Amino acid sequence: MNKHDFVSIEGLSREKILYLIDMAKEFERHPNRELLKGKVVATLFYEPSTRTRLSFETAANRLGARVIGFTDAKVSSVSKGETLKDTILMVSNYADVIAMRHYIEGAAQYASEVAPVPIINAGDGAHQHPSQCMLDLYSIYKTQGTLENLNIYLVGDLKYGRTVHSLIMAMRHFNPTFHFIAPKELAMPAEYKIYCREHGISFQEHTAFNDKIIADADIIYMTRVQKERFSDLMEYERVKNVYILHNNMLANARENMRILHPLPRVNEIDYDVDENPHAYYIQQAKNGLYARQAIFAYCLGISLEEVRNDTTII
Repeated sequence: MNKHDFVSIEGLSREKILYLIDMAKEFERHPNRELLKGKVVATLFYEPSTRTRLSFETAANRLGARVIGFTDAKVSSVSKGETLKDTILMVSNYADVIAMRHYIEGAAQYASEVAPVPIINAGDGAHQHPSQCMLDLYSIYKTQGTLENLNIYLVGDLKYGRTVHSLIMAMRHFNPTFHFIAPKELAMPAEYKIYCREHGISFQEHTAFNDKIIADADIIYMTRVQKERFSDLMEYERVKNVYILHNNMLANARENMRILHPLPRVNEIDYDVDENPHAYYIQQAKNGLYARQAIFAYCLGISLEEVRNDTTII
């Protein structure tokens, strides 16, 4: 079997993205199976995580796999000076696939180059978060009925937000119009604007955030200002509450519009939004289970046809 890594969303074709969405649909219909019975999944989290780690581990458990790993590098041999290469090679002796989150950009790519088993990137620094992107794509598809020709508003921390960086790359196949809403300190990095121009992706930039600006949105994607990415805490204090979505800002929203957020939230979505029918971020997190089940199947060489014909449904 060829090794299928899941390190970057950029390498996925339009057809592969739609294929994985179809696979996620199948897992949503029947999440409890034994397709991975006898397999071992390792989760290596060098950075804190709740939703990503738990949804990966739940996805593995619901498919019949066993899970090993660590949630804090301080309790592993990393604290003794073990290199990433040695950790990956060691864990590869025990696991059939490794899902890892790391604070260094490019760590997952490096791991995929040395590991004999598939590597799944669960987030590397401020670079990419491809499994989050797959659940975002699945959530957009479920709520809009399509990925084509959508107005997508990305709000908040666009400088360090690896989820929005991944989403731009994935949506290049579907003719989106992006609206980047951020203070200048957290503006979309130049490299991603260049990427948009090179791939014919329409975008506009705004600093204002109000009901008129967002009235034409199909998707509003809120992001948390990430304190852990700032070396200057004074700068963080200046920008942390610049954009807060309140319920009264949604009066003129399109009926189909949905609000996404990779979570956790801090102050950027007021709790008065939670009961609004446009709010979708809790369901979005639930969709992570099905998307990550699809990623495990893809990485371990299980086809969509095999999933559809699966007789191990519990």
